[in-house]
Amino acid sequence: MQLSEKKFLTWMAKDYPTIAAASEEIINLQAILKLPKPTEHFMSDLHGEYEAFTHILSNASGVIREKVERVLADKPDRQTPEQRAELAALIYYPVQKLPVLKERQTDLEQWYRKTLLDLLEVCRVTESKYTRSFVRKRLPKTFAYILDELLHAHFEDHAKEDYYERILSSIIDTGQADDFIIALCELIRRLSVHRLHIVGDIFDRGPRPDIIMDELIVHHAVDIQWGNHDAEWMGAAAGSEVCIASVIHVALSYHDPEMLEDSYGLNLRPLALFAEEVYQNTDVSAFYPKLLGSETLPSRRDFDRTARMHKAITVMLCKLECQVLARNPEFQMEDRALLERIDFTAQSVEVDGVRYRLRDCDFPTVDPACPARLTKEEADVMQKLCRSFRESERLQRHIRFLYAKGGIYKVENQNLLFHGAVPMNEAGGFASVKTRDGWFSGKAWMDYCEKKAREGYFAPENSAARREGQDFLWYLWCGRLSPLFGRHKMSVFEHFFIGEPQAYEEKKNAYYTFIESDDPKQAERAVLRIFEEFGLDAERGHIINGHVPVRAKAGESPLKAGGKLLVIDGGFCKAYQGKTGIAGYTLVSSSRGLSLRSHSPFESLQKAIEQNGDILSVVNVVETSQKRICVEDTDEGARLKEKIQDLRALVQAYRTGVLKETSTEGSV
Repeated sequence: MQLSEKKFLTWMAKDYPTIAAASEEIINLQAILKLPKPTEHFMSDLHGEYEAFTHILSNASGVIREKVERVLADKPDRQTPEQRAELAALIYYPVQKLPVLKERQTDLEQWYRKTLLDLLEVCRVTESKYTRSFVRKRLPKTFAYILDELLHAHFEDHAKEDYYERILSSIIDTGQADDFIIALCELIRRLSVHRLHIVGDIFDRGPRPDIIMDELIVHHAVDIQWGNHDAEWMGAAAGSEVCIASVIHVALSYHDPEMLEDSYGLNLRPLALFAEEVYQNTDVSAFYPKLLGSETLPSRRDFDRTARMHKAITVMLCKLECQVLARNPEFQMEDRALLERIDFTAQSVEVDGVRYRLRDCDFPTVDPACPARLTKEEADVMQKLCRSFRESERLQRHIRFLYAKGGIYKVENQNLLFHGAVPMNEAGGFASVKTRDGWFSGKAWMDYCEKKAREGYFAPENSAARREGQDFLWYLWCGRLSPLFGRHKMSVFEHFFIGEPQAYEEKKNAYYTFIESDDPKQAERAVLRIFEEFGLDAERGHIINGHVPVRAKAGESPLKAGGKLLVIDGGFCKAYQGKTGIAGYTLVSSSRGLSLRSHSPFESLQKAIEQNGDILSVVNVVETSQKRICVEDTDEGARLKEKIQDLRALVQAYRTGVLKETSTEGSV
């Protein structure tokens, strides 16, 4: 036996000091391998739409409603649609729904009893994929013993009938029914989804990305693949001025300064005062914010103020982008330093080889001799904004969580998850990217991107690595070969200063040309090349992708490359729902296979609580497994098998005398 192996087994022996202890764990793990694979949910492009996200998280993408239907199907007195909807809504929002339901009852005690029994049945169905030990560890401490007893009760056992009845009666008599119902509902939701994968873009246009982040922080098992909007916010939190300007620009584009000020305590007053003074008499007609849905502005004055702030920050953004590009020639995006390419005499600019006349050449802070230089006043505003972003405790907590749970991509259970693209060239190979550290492509490029993104936040203050990393976070937001972006440009300047649709075109990376090809074989070849690059099995592998909204309304399918690639951006963001025709996708991976659930727009939490309003979801079966997928077929199963082998080696070491069993009997 190698010395390193003996040291490892000695370490294991601390947890399993005897043959019996190690053997018991082997038996336990081998049994777990035969359990059905727990359910995974995949969501993407949430874009701050917290109400829809919260509801889908609460209803487990319709999975809970299905379990309610299954449980109540055999109960003649509980079969009406209203009764099923009420029970489902109670599970989603127990704290808010309980008072509403209790007000309607003429016999509250009887209602409590029926509801508790129904919830216990739903919970039994939900927990069937887990060991009793797993469930026990996740029971709320207050009611752990009672819940464990009731969840595994056999009410047909007449010998214990009085025992179980007394438990139920005591819960009601002692005034604990409400708390018990709440605890039971929370347990059902917890067990309905084993793991949640967020495939990018938590942030952007929606009103409250911070609420989504709060929900994710307390979630029991979540991972995040960063989107380009997430990278933009990560850069802003790190102190990147160009990312800060970009974040504010997007928020003001949708008239949402409250998201910055109220959600994160960011102080926009320096920008507001500057804009009122400098842009009071300038043309801001192109900078009035977009309104989503039925939103209305409080006043014309407020509308004008937002437009002036918007133009002020957009001009600063264009200047800061020029500075980033000058510092990083390896980005090869000199053509995007558009302020420096303006012919101020002719009031025109060249974009993508075409010269356009500017519709807005009113630049009170731009020096034609040095367009990229911030004025003293602009520099002062950016310094104050930077301090506000850096000192927002809530923002920093959320961004640290993004770093802790996130990455550029993830490979799990033969699924490759990433937000945007694996950049490719026109020939179908992986694009080679020149950096200060050499050339990268494919998986190596994705790994390099993650390394630089982490340096932008965690490298020592004032270090070259931190500054380069912050610039790179901006590149991830809108860079030409950014795996989170996948287009040749972000046409902010064109939208606001040119206004001709031709100039807006954002050409997609060749990755999209291949995966969206009308030739299924061409798409499959591209996907198989990516599988090989990331070590996925060609038969079982899938790519799960977000970023580009699927125009389901026009007949576009989210399934590409013969079902090997799934695009799950279906329009959580309200700005896209007119084009997509739906309000987002959830991909569900269970022991039975893959299903894609397309969601209808969510009205409001109030309707969900008061009127049992739910998100209607259409289920499309993507892939059905011929045999039920078990834990042994997953990555977790592979880890358990490895542990079983280690435990067998420990048992053998005990039996051959290499290690001695340790008895704890009689110890003090």
